Amino acid sequence: MAGILKSQHVRNYLRDPSALIGSIVLLIFFFCAIFAPLIAPMDPYDLVSVDLGNFLLPPAWMDGSLPAFPLGTDDQGRGILSTIIYGLRTSLIVGFSVVAISSVIGIVMGMLAAYYGGVLDALVMRLADTVFAFSTTLLAVLLLGVFETRGVVTVIFAICIADWVKYARTIRGSVLEIKDNAYVVAARSSGAGDFRILFRHILPNALPPIFVVMAVDLAVVIMLEATLSFLGVGVPLTEPSIGMMIAIGKNYIYAGMWWLTLFPGATLILLVVAINLFSDWLRDELNPKLARQT
Repeated sequence: MAGILKSQHVRNYLRDPSALIGSIVLLIFFFCAIFAPLIAPMDPYDLVSVDLGNFLLPPAWMDGSLPAFPLGTDDQGRGILSTIIYGLRTSLIVGFSVVAISSVIGIVMGMLAAYYGGVLDALVMRLADTVFAFSTTLLAVLLLGVFETRGVVTVIFAICIADWVKYARTIRGSVLEIKDNAYVVAARSSGAGDFRILFRHILPNALPPIFVVMAVDLAVVIMLEATLSFLGVGVPLTEPSIGMMIAIGKNYIYAGMWWLTLFPGATLILLVVAINLFSDWLRDELNPKLARQT
């Protein structure tokens, strides 16, 4: 433990208020998402606990509110606070799943393309260029329109198809710089196989830029999931989504029901900002030259 606390990275982290604030906010959101059934005042998707008589109740500090719904209710009688907490689960599940799957696919494809070069490199990069030519949002909308079923898994799959490119491009550039270094040449001369060279010598030294991409991409994916749900092509109505909450709430903005969009929107913004604060610290920590230039 003492060794960890003496680490330069940890000391820099503890001295960075932005990284600390972002991490604290993220931990709070993670805790709420993991323990949603224990924290949320109600299960907003349990038909037994939802009462349509609680239709569009205002927040607790306004007239006509109920103490059981501190942030008010939506047009189905569901508590806004409870729906946000359950919606965080969807946002984080989609975000981390897409980042994990896309990074593995992109790292493997980009690393093999850079290491072997030739036809394989040309094919992978042309495929990446083709996918990259389309907007990620539009491509995800197109794919979700093709799929017959809707759900969290479908959304994850659709986003992954368009999201692996950034990882492939990043790892390819790193591998091209590393593969001719002395320690790689020495490993090859000693008879080490390609698998050992790639995953024992090259990959660990090529990963730092990927960590930064993953941190930034997490916020992008969470926003993309909310966008898809807002457009009505993301998760179905039977599953919680902050983007869908905002989409429902926009229909009542001019009726004065501002809490339907304000609280979900503020939660989404706070989550994305917290991730970006942490990713900024990670970027500077893994790239000291960039930190000195800013």
